Amino acid sequence: MATIRKRGMRWQVQVRRSNGYRASRSFLLRADADRWAREAEAEADRRFLQTDPSQLAKLRLADLLKRYEASVTPAKRSAATERQFLAALLARPLAQLRLCDLTPRRLADYRDERLSRVRPASVLRELALLQHVLEVARREWCVGLSDNPCRMVAKPSAGPSRQRRIGAAEWSALCEALQRCRHPMLASVLRFAIETGMRRGELLRVEWRDLDAASRTLRIRMAKNGHPRTIALSDEALAALAGLQRSETDARIFPMTANALRLAWERLKRRAGIQDLRFHDLRHEAISRLFERGLNVPEVAVMSGHRDPRMLFRYTHPRPEDIALKLARCRVEDPMVPQRDDAARKEP
Repeated sequence: MATIRKRGMRWQVQVRRSNGYRASRSFLLRADADRWAREAEAEADRRFLQTDPSQLAKLRLADLLKRYEASVTPAKRSAATERQFLAALLARPLAQLRLCDLTPRRLADYRDERLSRVRPASVLRELALLQHVLEVARREWCVGLSDNPCRMVAKPSAGPSRQRRIGAAEWSALCEALQRCRHPMLASVLRFAIETGMRRGELLRVEWRDLDAASRTLRIRMAKNGHPRTIALSDEALAALAGLQRSETDARIFPMTANALRLAWERLKRRAGIQDLRFHDLRHEAISRLFERGLNVPEVAVMSGHRDPRMLFRYTHPRPEDIALKLARCRVEDPMVPQRDDAARKEP
């Protein structure tokens, strides 16, 4: 049964069903509210008839998560990371819920409980994964879910984007620590990363055949967004590669694992006495420096691989003190401010 009530100058209609269906709308006229309520109830009944309640009572969320891990996850480049998220979801009580009991209210409770323990960004990733699992089950596996309950749950805000820049003193400390580092190629990796803005995964996958020293370019065949690109190399980037030895068994320019690079980076930071600096912050620093060198938005986008300017600007963090210096060097004549004529003021 639809619920119709007066709210101020409008009539509010709510239609709810035990299978998770929710719909609401407001109208100026009661007649319009009654007409829409009948249509919404008919739509709710049609959706309930398409659902097999017995199937939803037999299946649990864990069954969908396991099938997703076996059939969908292996085709992704981030399969290893996604398996970790799926394993964590399978270990939580939510996974043991029957699909008939998996309502937006249950998912909202799970969201709130997780927000009390981890950062909003982590909860966003978990909810996004759950939503995709349920959507694949509805559309491809013919699981009789009338709607995706996770789509109806409000997602937490990830908060402001990270704006970490590397100061001159910090970079000097890192360079000094690199001189005492025994890792054979960590210095080359860091200098190449700060000059190109490449992601860690891109750095560790690029091969010598992708390098064209004559044209000073590097081909990135596999990027995070699935779109390959060719970037330009500065003198400093080419110099970072000059001392590297080519491996006879590995075609990569930087033949090391992601875990080895992570451990070497953590040791370097401790040696340099630097905290709260992630390897991904080098990408933010590199993109900001490209803008400071005078490159325009399309040129920096070619280097970074961003296809959306809004995402590119999330990686660009101009220093306010640098902007102040530029303003000090620029002499802007304001027509509303009387201009001094220094020549006329000079005494004979």
